[in-house]
Amino acid sequence: MEVARPPSTTGKFVVVGGGIAGVTCAEQLAIQFPSEDILLVTASPVIKAVTNFKQVSKVLEEFDVEEQPKTMLENRFPNIKIIESGVKQLKSKEHCILTGDGSQHVYKKLCLCAGAKPKLICEGNPYVLGIRDTDSAQEFQKQLTKAKRIMIIGNGGIALELVYEIEGCEIIWAIKDKAIGNTFFDAGAAEFLTSKLIAEKPEAIIAHKRTRYTTEGRKQTKTGAGNMGSALGPDWHEGLNLKGTKEFSHKIHIETMCEVKKIYLQEEFRISKKKSLPFPRDHSNQSVTTDKEIWPVYVELTNEKIYGCDFIVSATGVTPNTEPFLCGNSFDLGEDGGLKVDAHMHTSLSDIYAAGDICTASWRPSPVWQQVVLLGKYNAQGLGSDHELMLRCTKGQEYIKVVMQNGRMMGAVLIGETDLEETFENLILNQTDLSSYGEDLLDPNIDLEDYFD
Repeated sequence: MEVARPPSTTGKFVVVGGGIAGVTCAEQLAIQFPSEDILLVTASPVIKAVTNFKQVSKVLEEFDVEEQPKTMLENRFPNIKIIESGVKQLKSKEHCILTGDGSQHVYKKLCLCAGAKPKLICEGNPYVLGIRDTDSAQEFQKQLTKAKRIMIIGNGGIALELVYEIEGCEIIWAIKDKAIGNTFFDAGAAEFLTSKLIAEKPEAIIAHKRTRYTTEGRKQTKTGAGNMGSALGPDWHEGLNLKGTKEFSHKIHIETMCEVKKIYLQEEFRISKKKSLPFPRDHSNQSVTTDKEIWPVYVELTNEKIYGCDFIVSATGVTPNTEPFLCGNSFDLGEDGGLKVDAHMHTSLSDIYAAGDICTASWRPSPVWQQVVLLGKYNAQGLGSDHELMLRCTKGQEYIKVVMQNGRMMGAVLIGETDLEETFENLILNQTDLSSYGEDLLDPNIDLEDYFD
């Protein structure tokens, strides 16, 4: 009896991942090699495209991220074919991948752009949500509409955005650092931002520039940490109504220098006989009372405090989504578990490249380059003690910090409408000697933008 073999498709280029990295890679290949077939393999029914691209300065770029149905990409580029399926296995020696639909795709060149998945603080708990893709963002919005109090765990970009955007819901924000945004900011910038977070937000009508597509009515991808969906764009929260049940704007309490010790479901907590704390109303009042509310889930922190809430948002970073590609393949991996790539985005295996959250840059960076959205060595990374900081802060309006070494600007943090991005970038890249300006460099009466134009 003859066993049926899975269908085989041969393409010169195969790209895995429908996020920004994968789609941009497929687009560039389609432009550079118009007579070749490009296969884009994605687990999601929608793809992420870069739109409204602008080159702001030499290295600063500005663009929008737009969800699009896959047909839009195929219509723009006739040589791109999109296969909606996850990857089950990579056979690098045979130069082929196996997809979840049973197909085999042979490649000459392969680019892996499968992104990353959330590091959930607790797997399989229905009250612990991670936010990574369209499905999980919609599930979060649905849960929030019924919530009176939530707890956010983590101190990265998604946690910061959530704390600022959510209204009508008490937020307990637990971070392991001394100050918020530790990944990006120093203590001074954190203090500036904390006052903005706690203050009432002004009413603002935001024009939504992006067309948004949802997965309703389509084949649903599974949610949770194992989801292969592509990452959300930087303004993922726009277009979502992030409002709880209460009629107030901001109620935020920050617990610093702590992590999650234990999570209790309602019945487990009742049996434990432990007591939970109410939402802190007055930081000067140290008297301890017990929360009278009964909550679906309770979180015990390592500082011994316990809070009840409707659900927990796990925003503790991501893990590169390498799992489907490692078995039987000897990739070199970075410290974060990502596929190591060189300056040409080539992995350690022949004919396999990687881009986006799945990979780790392994080349030697330039002296003023840092893999973040801020300028240069914004926190004096690698400069040792031989540097100085200069600050300018107008409460509620702007925060400017520059890192100087030997009279040259090495990095900067700019918060607010400073209009100094391009000027500071040029000063960092050109390594202009600024020692003659001294402390006058950040004098608000001096128009640096005109002076160094």
